Amino acid sequence: MAHHQTLRDRQVASIEKILNLNHSAPEQSSSQHDPTAANGLIPKTTPILNSDGDPIWKVLVFDNLGRDVISSVLRVNDLRGWGVTIHLNINSTRHAIPDVPVLYLLEPTAANLNAINADLARNLYADAYINFLYSIPRPLMEDFAAQIAESGTSEQVAQVYDQYLNFIVAEPDLFSLGLGKETYWALNSAQVKDEDLDILVDRIVSGLFSVVVTMGAIPIIRCPKGGAAEMIAAKLDRKLRDHILNSKDNLFSSQGQRPSSAAVTPASRPVLIIVDRNIDLIPMLSHSWTYQSLVHDVLKMRLNRITVQTLIDEDNPSKGSKERAYDLNSSDFFWSRNAGVPFPQVAEDIDVELTKYKEESSEITKKSGKSSIEDLDASDTSSTALHMKAVIAKIPELRERKATLDMHMNIATALLAGIKNRQLDNFFQIEENITKQTKAQILELLNDEAKGKEPLDKLRLFIIWFLSTEQELSRADMDRFEEALKSAGCDVTPLAYVKSVREITRMTMMTSAPTQAPPTPSTSNELFRGFSSISSRLTDRLRDGALGANFDNLISGVKNFLPANKDITLTKITESLMDPTSASSSAIAKTEDYLYFDPRSANARGTMPAPSQARHQQGMQSAGTNATFGQRRQGFSEAIVFTVGGGSMDEYGNLQEWTKRTSGPGAAQGDRGGGLCMGARIW
Repeated sequence: MAHHQTLRDRQVASIEKILNLNHSAPEQSSSQHDPTAANGLIPKTTPILNSDGDPIWKVLVFDNLGRDVISSVLRVNDLRGWGVTIHLNINSTRHAIPDVPVLYLLEPTAANLNAINADLARNLYADAYINFLYSIPRPLMEDFAAQIAESGTSEQVAQVYDQYLNFIVAEPDLFSLGLGKETYWALNSAQVKDEDLDILVDRIVSGLFSVVVTMGAIPIIRCPKGGAAEMIAAKLDRKLRDHILNSKDNLFSSQGQRPSSAAVTPASRPVLIIVDRNIDLIPMLSHSWTYQSLVHDVLKMRLNRITVQTLIDEDNPSKGSKERAYDLNSSDFFWSRNAGVPFPQVAEDIDVELTKYKEESSEITKKSGKSSIEDLDASDTSSTALHMKAVIAKIPELRERKATLDMHMNIATALLAGIKNRQLDNFFQIEENITKQTKAQILELLNDEAKGKEPLDKLRLFIIWFLSTEQELSRADMDRFEEALKSAGCDVTPLAYVKSVREITRMTMMTSAPTQAPPTPSTSNELFRGFSSISSRLTDRLRDGALGANFDNLISGVKNFLPANKDITLTKITESLMDPTSASSSAIAKTEDYLYFDPRSANARGTMPAPSQARHQQGMQSAGTNATFGQRRQGFSEAIVFTVGGGSMDEYGNLQEWTKRTSGPGAAQGDRGGGLCMGARIW
């Protein structure tokens, strides 16, 4: 069975090729069969070596986006393995290293090109290998060529490549375009000029084009009529169509692209689902109970680096706290297994893994006669150690596993403190049954200072209820709610906009009843059984740390329950477009009029709408094609889901759960044979 490469796998392979001076894997003769290429997988690159057998040493220079792209998937040790001795921002002060080649990975902007030209003129480095994150506009390329010709530095330029990597991969199949927090506002505000809106839409289209190129297959594009989603779909359709028709070197026919990219049958290709954020605003505001969602909500997390506050001296809290950063990577077995799991289950899994570690380390220490695994030396070649070679070989893996568990223990401890301080368990429990809350209950919660001290949490809860409730609210009701929110310290400015989009959102939201009743919260003496068990069985080093005597006080009053199993709006839309035979009639009805774009078809492209129409959900001239009945009922085994304006970890986790439930017997765990990838800026 062919191995399914995730988006992260493919991006890492592309970056490693850049770090290897764009050296491709050795071509096989025609008599040899390459299963990697045949399955559409990107071939593995091996480092180019110098005369001493070491990787060629080089300097890596990037801009902010290039830094974010690399740092989300590779760490410093990974770069060193590819010969990168130093990495610098192009806007930082840099000194000459004239005998070392330089790799540039950056956006093709006039400022960056001027900086490269200045480096060449000053002879800062040896040969320059220039890699643009997306296709450089022809006028900029001509200006750059004229500059280096005039300065006489053209011979220093060894390579210039368009790489199509202007997207950031946070999880194996989760990406962001790195557009910042203002994207939703810019797409929906009348204050934004049409020219600025057009630039933003073009950046989104460019990022999606790069994702499609990296995934190696031309998708069928589906989107609702009207709004930014249709504009982006129409522009992406045109960009893909123009590339296929006009490019001599088709990016979808090169090595590493899958057979499906050239297939005529639409069903063999992925579907790209583009939707507007306003289809459902609730996931952006809800208090989730899964591990990764809580990390994003409670702690500082950016580019897979988690920052937590830890006490300088556990025995003397008066000394204050300090920040400590933890990096998540693809080898983190615990995060891979538990990121989308409800927090109480994460606690139990930490306990299970720590028990397993203690048993294995105890077995090794007994055989070696040592008192601790830390006293063992994996490099010991003495006669005493030779007969224990197999046992000793496990030591590095055990130590790495222990370090991972220690990290997640500290993260979980910080989460527990945040949950208790903000009473997030109470907010989550209320939101699970938000439609059953009365006006009086919501007003009481807003006015009660003991029920949550963070104003933003109360504002989020009220907006969720306001968007969900079927109860009629009078002007007097809204005045009372706004007054209560102000008294709680909330900024009520957003409410005016929420009122304006309420009806649109309520028409597109789709809720489903839980497939199983949520478990009843445990009694107080059973709260967080997993963490309680850990508290009594931790190693001495951890016991002396943050989970010592204060542990019981930390978990007291925190509820232990699991979320209801239900699909949210984005998952229902995805199901109705990927698997219409299994989708509910209500979901199919909501996506029945979704437009259909096939960049490989010979159909006319239609008329491109004006940028200002991206702000409106209805009434704009369509640039897409109305799907036939057969196209509406067409199924797909692979999808890319993109939310214009930002996505949430709730939506990503819900989509992943759906793929696990609906995977066929022969499909890999967690994907529908081909996979499901979600993209947006995660809030």
